[in-house]
Order: sequence, then C-alpha cells, then structure tokens
Amino acid sequence: MVYFVIFKYGPMLGLLIAFKDYNVFQGIWKSEWVGTKYFQQFLWDPYFWKLVRNTVLMNIYLIIFFFPAPIILALLLNEMKHKLFKKFVQTVSYLPHFLSTVVICGMIVNFLTNEGLVNRILGGLGLERVQFLMLPEWFRTIYVSSEIWQGLGWGAIIYLAALTSIDPQLYEAATMDGASRWKQALHVTIPGIAPVITIMFLLNLGNIMSIGYEKILLLYTGPTYETADVISTYVYRRGLVGSDFGFATAVELFQSVIVVIFVVSANYISRKVGETSLW
Repeated sequence: MVYFVIFKYGPMLGLLIAFKDYNVFQGIWKSEWVGTKYFQQFLWDPYFWKLVRNTVLMNIYLIIFFFPAPIILALLLNEMKHKLFKKFVQTVSYLPHFLSTVVICGMIVNFLTNEGLVNRILGGLGLERVQFLMLPEWFRTIYVSSEIWQGLGWGAIIYLAALTSIDPQLYEAATMDGASRWKQALHVTIPGIAPVITIMFLLNLGNIMSIGYEKILLLYTGPTYETADVISTYVYRRGLVGSDFGFATAVELFQSVIVVIFVVSANYISRKVGETSLW
C-alpha cells in the first residue's frame, strides 16, 4: 500500500500541470492557471488525427496478431508429450523477453538494413532488395512482428498456468465419448481458459489509445513518420525534448480518460454477455 500511495497515487497531483503554465522554478502551485488551453491545442493540432489513427491502428494490429499468439503457443505446448522438447521450446520462446528494447531494436536494424541478413537473403534469391526501415508501409509490420517475437513466450505463461487448473476428468470423459484431440481442445481446453482470455483481452483493450514509445523512437525515421509517429512519441518530443510539460501532461490525461471509457464499457459488455469481468 505504501508503494502504491507513494509511486502511483502521489504523482497524480502532477496532473494539475495539464491546467497550468508550468514553471519549474515556481512549482506546480504557484504556476499560472491556463484552464483547458493545452487540451484545445492538442485537439486542434493538425497532427491530431494522424497521431490518433497511427496509435489506434498499431494497437488494433497488436490485438489481432499479437494477442492470439501466446494463446496458440500455450495450446500447442499443452499438447506436447515430450517434456524435454517442451522445456526447450519454452526456454527459447522466453529468452527475447529478457533482452532490452535497445538490443532488440539494434538487432532489427542490423537485420533490415540494405546490407543486412534479410536483404542478403533476398539478393541471394534474385529478388530486389527492400529499404524496410525507410518505407512507411513496412513500419507497422516490423513493429508488430518484433512484439510477437519478443513477447510470445512470456505472454504464454499465464495461459499455461490457466491450463493446469482444468480438471483432468473432463479430458477423460471427452475421450470416453470419442472426442479427438482437436475436439477436446475446442470443447474442453478453450472454454476452460476462456475467463482468463477475457480478462487479458480487457486489459489489452485498455491500451488502445496508448503504446510504448521506446521501440518506436528507436526504429522510426523521417520517411516513416507518416505511419510510425504515435501519441506517445509526439508527447516525448513536445514534453521532454521541447520542455512543454503542461502540454505533455494534458495529452497523457486525455489518453487516460479515453482508456477508462474503453475499459469500463468493455467490462460492462463482458459482464452482461459472458459473466466474466474485471470487477
């Protein structure tokens, strides 16, 4: 409780900066009030819709492609009978999670440069080399693919834990009824972990208007701004690089309000339809 009070709830006082012309030397309380000035600036910013579009699209792609990946891996690992091979696959899939974002991005850049591994393979096959990191249409594919590779094994842990809670007698009964492995997965395994899948989906939906800026910041270039620039990178440039702290805080508060609306709405629908919810 002390941790959450100091590091989570305490800093919420800083949200006042969103409504003030914040001056570092005057402090939060003595800085001049400006009301909703920064919110209006963001909403009327010519980049507003592009930033929202890029942020939402990136998260939608992550939900479509990244969210199911750990579930599929967990189901496949659950079907493995060779314990040694199963542990090997788990270990290999976990490893990228423990690599820093800087290392991951360095590997991606090395693989995708004009003289990188991918282009060498394309050249060896007689295909034209592609400037992956300079083409806007490739950025989302690169980002989502790297997220899947990095988080696949780690994300599967919670589903593997959920699989252990399924009563083995259900599988025995299904086998006696003549159900194949596919039928057992479809009618026993997936329904057994459905509540966990729902909870994780709701938590992922909470990030629909936000995305980590670190990897994007390390990967994007001038030519890819059209599809790569998201709200968090824009806030980084305006807030930290440009020292416009009030504007940056206002944008983050705007994102948080939208996220709360999304999560509360999705939770209400989930509770009414499937009787599984966060609260």
